[in-house]
Amino acid sequence: MNVLLVIGFAISLIYLSITERFRIYAGLIGFQGLLLFVLSFIELNTITLGTLLFVTIETLVFKVLVVPYFLFRIINKTGVARVHYKSVPGFYSLIIVTLGLLLSIVVSFSMSSKPATMIYFIVALFAVYTGLFLIISHRKIFSHLVGFLVIENAVLLLSLAIGSEMPMLINIGILLDIFVSVLILGIFVMRLKEHAHEMTLLRDD
Repeated sequence: MNVLLVIGFAISLIYLSITERFRIYAGLIGFQGLLLFVLSFIELNTITLGTLLFVTIETLVFKVLVVPYFLFRIINKTGVARVHYKSVPGFYSLIIVTLGLLLSIVVSFSMSSKPATMIYFIVALFAVYTGLFLIISHRKIFSHLVGFLVIENAVLLLSLAIGSEMPMLINIGILLDIFVSVLILGIFVMRLKEHAHEMTLLRDD
């Protein structure tokens, strides 16, 4: 079950790298959050009411509902729905991310990790690669925001890779996930407001 969920996460990364519509970006970020919630729930050795509430609130509510809500709100406020026309075309993006997936497989198999968690390392490294690709290959700030959120999802996935040996690491990974998400969203919202203010001044002039 968990292998299928991780594979689904990897497929969402590939789709994220080739799509051009920001609304699909926001939807895929929410979908990744849902997959991470289910994976976090599966990897918990002992399920208590407190742990269940913690994982549900911090992962399901925040990553599946709150973050996509702010992304859609940014899209509606800015009125920008597509990536920049000078961005890397979808076909070339597919080739580049496929090479990134192969590189992630090679690096992961060169590490001394358990076979059961190998796929976690592969997809986590692939998520970091995809996030960096979105940041480097796209010019619009919204794509950069999504790229940072993808990298931040990779951190949580890496914590799940060794969660069976260190259960508290899952909770720490989720807390780091929330902290970084709030920080990233706050920074980018402030920058968007600055750009909107500059555009208002230009119109007044």
